[in-house]
Amino acid sequence: MKTARIAAIVTCLTLAAIGWSAPLAAAETGGAVIAAKAPVTAERSGLWTTREIRSGDLTAFKKWTGAMARFRKQRRLETQPCTGGACPVQHWRSFLASIEGRDARYQINAVNRYANAVRYIPDRRNHGIADRWSTPAEFLGRGGDCEDYAITKYLSLKALGFDANAMRIVVLKDMSLGIAHAVLVVEHEGERLLLDNQLKIVVATDKIRHYRARYSLNESHWWLHRTTSATPKRLAAAAPAAKAAR
Repeated sequence: MKTARIAAIVTCLTLAAIGWSAPLAAAETGGAVIAAKAPVTAERSGLWTTREIRSGDLTAFKKWTGAMARFRKQRRLETQPCTGGACPVQHWRSFLASIEGRDARYQINAVNRYANAVRYIPDRRNHGIADRWSTPAEFLGRGGDCEDYAITKYLSLKALGFDANAMRIVVLKDMSLGIAHAVLVVEHEGERLLLDNQLKIVVATDKIRHYRARYSLNESHWWLHRTTSATPKRLAAAAPAAKAAR
């Protein structure tokens, strides 16, 4: 693996606070960080040999919910004319319009390529803080890191009509490098597809063996991923008593 690629992934360890460390720490020490307002349920087999517990309480994920709140406010930029400069939002909307009506798999591949062409910049250098989850306007305008690619892909596909419930941003651990990373996973025609800024093409998640999901989320739920050695009954029992992460 090239040094530049390793450096790019390593900086995703700055998924600090709720972005990485709190949920992962709880998962690895045996405690779920779910404080559920809705019932917590043990789910089907999850990503990369895990099982999942689902919660509808996203209040702990302030970086994610904050990015979504900013995105809603920035929607007005999409209809404003480009009056000079880079105009990243207008170009993004033009790109999405150019692939409307195409085959779903074509759209997935096109969105992955479009986002992956954006310059990678770690948050510390880009924003002066350890971790920031960016909207498409922010990411396309100034670059970003792994979770920013995933967010823009998620919102791009949603704008094209994909069901948000079939998509998740997944925070994971790269077992080969021992570091954190974030990707988008899309369910399409019974297959889970991986949209990863470290890969040039979209592949099925089962083709990648060195990733282990820690948690995943979309706009309605989040899932804690545990290794399959923990039974669904034990997972469900552990969740209600746990406190929310900061």
